[in-house]
Amino acid sequence: MGLGVRMRDRDDYAELSAGSIKLALATPADHPVPESALPVFRSDDVSVAVSRLLAAGATVLSGPVEGAHEIRAVLRDPSGNPFVVYRSRA
Repeated sequence: MGLGVRMRDRDDYAELSAGSIKLALATPADHPVPESALPVFRSDDVSVAVSRLLAAGATVLSGPVEGAHEIRAVLRDPSGNPFVVYRSRA
């Protein structure tokens, strides 16, 4: 499909990309909500994004937390669907 490996973290996570298209693959060891496929949104400021999302009715499942490669928060929208907001550390 033309996606090259952009980043890999052990055998638990890999990010593939082609131009502006990115696909993240995670094992249960690194997946924030293993039972779901998650949409992931990039933000310049995760804390500000989380505050705005909470005001709009989202709930926080975890975070924001700082990992080796990113700062991320996992939330649920008002309908109960999980999603991630993140900012790359690099």
